[in-house]
Amino acid sequence: MSEQFETATLGGGCFWCIEAVYQELQGVQQVVSGYAGGSIEHPTYEQVCSGRTGHAEVIQVTFDPTVITFAELLEVFWRTHDPTTLNRQGPDVGTQYRSVIFYHDEQQRLIAEKSKQETEASGLWPRPIVTEITPLTHFYQAEAYHQDYYRQNPHQPYCFVMIDPKLRKLRKDFPEKLKESQRKRSFF
Repeated sequence: MSEQFETATLGGGCFWCIEAVYQELQGVQQVVSGYAGGSIEHPTYEQVCSGRTGHAEVIQVTFDPTVITFAELLEVFWRTHDPTTLNRQGPDVGTQYRSVIFYHDEQQRLIAEKSKQETEASGLWPRPIVTEITPLTHFYQAEAYHQDYYRQNPHQPYCFVMIDPKLRKLRKDFPEKLKESQRKRSFF
């Protein structure tokens, strides 16, 4: 990857959902599903699903900050999952589904904390935001069958129920941030 690119690591429930959202954004070069925040090295999906590893399902986003900033990525983050539910997104329950921002450096930490405070103060969510902001220590790429899940399985029932509504919201709320190819698509 070019030196101009930066990396963000975010958790907002099932990584299939958040991966599909970020793949549609201008300036995003790559989205990789994986695990972070736990104590076990190179965890498997089954281990993470047990809830005993401490890992969260996350995505690692490689982005061009001249096209989309870290702050703009967080703006999308706050609006495409529920950051007020502890260890839960819809029917997905457990610490592996927690809302979390893993910062890569001090600048990202400061931006994340400011963004969280501004979102909390905006009244966007009626309940307090419980999103963790914590340093990234290790990112472990998930198994191959988890990568590009929505693109590979758009007709799977989970995709209809959980991912399609997030994509509709993204397309409605952030049309100017979508890749050109995504602007032409519509779920309405």
